[in-house]
Amino acid sequence: MKYPKLIVPENIRKEAEMAMSFYPELADTEVEFKYNNMVRKNFMQAQPKWKSLFSSRKNRAYIILISKKFKVENNYFTIDEIPDDVLTGWLGHELGHVMDYRSRSTIGMIFFGLKYLYSKAHIKEVERAADDYAVKHGMGDYILKTKNFILNHTSLSDTYKNHMRQFYLSPEEITDLINRYGETGRKPSMEEMS
Repeated sequence: MKYPKLIVPENIRKEAEMAMSFYPELADTEVEFKYNNMVRKNFMQAQPKWKSLFSSRKNRAYIILISKKFKVENNYFTIDEIPDDVLTGWLGHELGHVMDYRSRSTIGMIFFGLKYLYSKAHIKEVERAADDYAVKHGMGDYILKTKNFILNHTSLSDTYKNHMRQFYLSPEEITDLINRYGETGRKPSMEEMS
């Protein structure tokens, strides 16, 4: 499947298109993956494009900001260190956020953003919902690989890993979701993947 409104750096195009293939609802949605060194706290961040926030939900555009290099305490972690399947899962998680945002009104998105800035409980709810969207769309194996990579990566600090444990689904919870959704988890067809 081709994505006429997908904007993505060439070095991650394969992984971005694979992640997009699990979300056919986004085929005609503008989604831009962009490197940006201003992403804070996380390696990636999904958000609506500001100009499109006041458009209808159907015409809203999204941007997923990605750090090429991510500092965790005094260690640096680069995008080049991420295996393809793990990167696909990470992008799929961010697309889960896009799916969540699509259902929200402009006013709803503004309140959503404010709550994200000030409420740890809201952050936890939002991050877990993105994982849930991804698993529901058939990305469970990718999401599981991503979580295991983060939690088992030796150069990532315990502080960062504990942040991931606090706000995101655990590998066990992801496995439970995979089992719960079973075959209802959507898998892209061969045609969509070509």
